[in-house]
Amino acid sequence: MAKRGKSGGRNGERSMAGVVEVPKGTRPDGPVEGVYYIDTGDCELIADQDNSNGWLLKINGVMSSHIDLADPLFLDFEYMRWMAALIESRWPPKPKTGPAARLRGLHLGGGACSLARYFHGAYPDARQVVVELDGKLAEYVRGWFDLPKAPLLRLRVGEAREVTETLTADTRDFIIRDVFAGALTPRPLTTREFNEHVRRVLAPGGMYVVNSGDAPDLKNAREDAATIAASFEHTVIIADPAMLKGRRYGNMVMAGSDIPFDGDPQLARRLLGGAVPAHIWNDAQVRAFAAGSPVRHDPPTPSIAP
Repeated sequence: MAKRGKSGGRNGERSMAGVVEVPKGTRPDGPVEGVYYIDTGDCELIADQDNSNGWLLKINGVMSSHIDLADPLFLDFEYMRWMAALIESRWPPKPKTGPAARLRGLHLGGGACSLARYFHGAYPDARQVVVELDGKLAEYVRGWFDLPKAPLLRLRVGEAREVTETLTADTRDFIIRDVFAGALTPRPLTTREFNEHVRRVLAPGGMYVVNSGDAPDLKNAREDAATIAASFEHTVIIADPAMLKGRRYGNMVMAGSDIPFDGDPQLARRLLGGAVPAHIWNDAQVRAFAAGSPVRHDPPTPSIAP
């Protein structure tokens, strides 16, 4: 199940809403505040007290997503803004010459599809697939929010690794990993072997972007960085200074690609201009950060005795 961190609290996180019963085989017609039973537990839809068009989604007690029904280009969570800024630095939505890129995106982890809505708004011709483990949650999200229809946006119910392994090579410009079980991403989505599947699916020049959550010891983040650096020639990390220094629990955005991240000064300025200013580390800094940490691998396949 996806988990998405957020910088700071909000009044809208507290709710006394009761359980909402949705008749079997039906889909809600727009958002209604309350608790909903889903395949993997429960989720809670909360009206944002600071934004009359905003909705917050908790999944199994963890704040997961924010949606602004009136403005798909509004991202409330800082780390999602960092992801969007990084992707837009490579493929500007409004290039100085020529049309905008017709991007092909894969989102591993669905939630409320906040980033998928954003990229549809920024790149109207984009083709995106969102992989969500929880089928009931996917039904609810379709009913609650104004999501683009297929083929612009497809919601595919399934386990993220299994789906990724079935995809055709060179068919995605970006892949976003934002899947959590508790505080960490499930290990099968963090190994060198999985990253090789991601590389196969990415088109030349594509980008793999991950949300890496960690505690102040940064052990998980260093291993994530080491594994991504082992699979991709070029890497970056984006995070706020407190997170980079191991002063709090939070989110780092990491990315890998087969071509350099070009050190766009406009990207650096954009990251510094948010409510939570962030720094971007280049490939050398990422590899220094990861030095000495193990690269994660799939467990060995058990041998079958003759």
